[in-house]
Amino acid sequence: MITQMKRKTIARDISWLSFNGRVLQEASDPSVPLRERIKFLGIFSNNLDEFFRVRVATLKRMTEVGKKNMHMEAAPAKILDEIQQIVLEQQAEFNRIWEGVHRELEKEKIFLITEKALNKEQQKFVQTFFEEEVRSNTIPLMIESIPQFPYLREKSIYLGVVLSRKDATLKRKYSIIEIPAKANGRFIQLPSPPGEHHIILLEDVIRFNLKSIYSYFGYDRYASWVFKVTKDAEIDIDNDISTSIIQKIEKGVKNRRKGKPVRFVFDKQMDAGLLDYLIRKLNLARKDSLIPGGRIHNFRHFMDFPDVFERKGHRKRPFIHPLLKSAQRVTDIIQQTDVMLNFPYHSFHSVIDLLREAAIDPDVTVIKITAYRLASNSKVVNALINAVRNGKQVTVMLELRARFDEEANLEWKERLEIEGVKVLISIPDMKVHAKCCLIKKRVNNHTIHYGFISTGNLNEKTSTIYGDHCLLTADRHIMADVNRIFNYLEKPKDGIHFIKACKTIIPCPTSLRKELIKLINREIKNAREKKPAGILLKMNSLSDEALIEKLYEAARVGVEIKLIIRGIFCMFTENAKFVKPVKAVSIIDEYLEHARVFIFHNNGAERVFISSADWMVRNLDHRVEATCPIFDENIKKVLKNILEIQLSDNVKARILDNELSNRYVRDRKHKKIRSQLEIYNYLHQKSNLIPGAPISVVADATVIGEAPAV
Repeated sequence: MITQMKRKTIARDISWLSFNGRVLQEASDPSVPLRERIKFLGIFSNNLDEFFRVRVATLKRMTEVGKKNMHMEAAPAKILDEIQQIVLEQQAEFNRIWEGVHRELEKEKIFLITEKALNKEQQKFVQTFFEEEVRSNTIPLMIESIPQFPYLREKSIYLGVVLSRKDATLKRKYSIIEIPAKANGRFIQLPSPPGEHHIILLEDVIRFNLKSIYSYFGYDRYASWVFKVTKDAEIDIDNDISTSIIQKIEKGVKNRRKGKPVRFVFDKQMDAGLLDYLIRKLNLARKDSLIPGGRIHNFRHFMDFPDVFERKGHRKRPFIHPLLKSAQRVTDIIQQTDVMLNFPYHSFHSVIDLLREAAIDPDVTVIKITAYRLASNSKVVNALINAVRNGKQVTVMLELRARFDEEANLEWKERLEIEGVKVLISIPDMKVHAKCCLIKKRVNNHTIHYGFISTGNLNEKTSTIYGDHCLLTADRHIMADVNRIFNYLEKPKDGIHFIKACKTIIPCPTSLRKELIKLINREIKNAREKKPAGILLKMNSLSDEALIEKLYEAARVGVEIKLIIRGIFCMFTENAKFVKPVKAVSIIDEYLEHARVFIFHNNGAERVFISSADWMVRNLDHRVEATCPIFDENIKKVLKNILEIQLSDNVKARILDNELSNRYVRDRKHKKIRSQLEIYNYLHQKSNLIPGAPISVVADATVIGEAPAV
């Protein structure tokens, strides 16, 4: 809860924890299928790991050097205290939810068996499995005998083991074992009675075999507890101009593995002597982020819990956009009209098809594309490699500093360059976050430009779970600006004039902030003149203080403001000086809401944009981003209808209020509207309509009573 109401904005990190609390709410929701509730626990845990690796680590650095960020109203130390309190409260809630989920598992005859509850057949199985599959990956470390405390892997979990003898003839010893979850998997299905599923965790397989592991040392008592360490994950890029950006990132990735611990999570039943020893050796203090928990840690693995459930989710398959359903070539359609793909409802295959067509089209000469996070077996990359093999000039702007994808992107760079692709890499002090593609085609001595601009990554895997928009277009004004963006990316040192010359696309870091202020000011002017005025925004995060101040000003003069924000939200929505209440909601459901859409009323001549940029300082001032206007009136209408459906959600929407209460929107007077299902129905209904036939914006919501899937 925010107690410092004198703040102009909510602290970014506290707001983020509130978002992760919404994720935890999904795990608590009994209407969500059990497997998906477990997955939400895994998502919550993974999110929190990354939060500590990046944000808490940064705050700790700031406190050590006595630095206060110019964009933070509260001192870092004070925010760290709030974080610690909230995390402990959320951990208690997490444990409560897990206990309930565990009971529900048993009702479905799914049992997590510990090493102490194995029957004879299972004991034999576990012993054999350990000898054949696990022992070679298990190396115990006698930590008191090692001169330097061993390096602990940041994403791993460990067993802390206390060895002793009943007759006390040997001094107690401490040891640790890394759980080889990456090599062996976290979950092992055991021989089970008919109609039941018995599962044991890998750490319990190792616990059962501790006697075998430590037989050499002569002990006969073994007690063990799980713990994990979260480390500072920030990569420091120094200013040594003699070192290439690639070498700097490679060095940074290696140094990340040695990052300073920022959180220590442990079984609250852990032996006190072992706990004190580990805390001391990790150079942690009791005031640091020490999080006592239950027997199980690293719940991020639970995102991959075995699918042994009878009740399945109701996720529906993506479908081809209606304009592309009967088309032989995507290219031909988008040269006639703009097409907006709305993921994950529309299939990403259309993007792949467009690139494949370009790869084999004898008239295509050039393909340029940006890449931030690629799928592990990327069909986008395969299409680009085939294009090179067919004689096309292919350029890929590969952002090497996409956090936690640095190593993967370095590997992609090597593979693409081997195939003959021209690879552009990171610009100093500037991440390239724009999602765009330019294809040049030579027809009758004329060059035609077409391609796409998107709110999300060019990743066919995440396109099935991330809500995004991708505009396929041959609009010459849009594509001329995409061409200017690539000109800048190819000559970043002296080519800033290229993006400053953009006439249609609004790029960052040069123009978007100023243009947004201008658009908000226009709504303020209209409201003061008693004209209709409204702002409808959807994005992942809203934390930029200057833009929040402009929204406050707009609310004070009567501009109607509606906001759909998934994650960080630093704006206070309740203020007696607001002429109209600000409506702000967050939707956490089956799909991750990732799109950015900005709509300004503009006295009836609505301005509609899609963007790769959130309203954060980092996006607006320190990244290359692209915000694209939508000109097609039908696409405008569909985008607005999608947002209006989300604003009417009374199943999965939470109210974003000053107290970060995460209260669900509830409307008992009307039918239940679960927006993600309604959007699917809306878009699917449109895809089956005869052109020009009427369509209801919100379909019959009676089916929403079915359990939501994730």
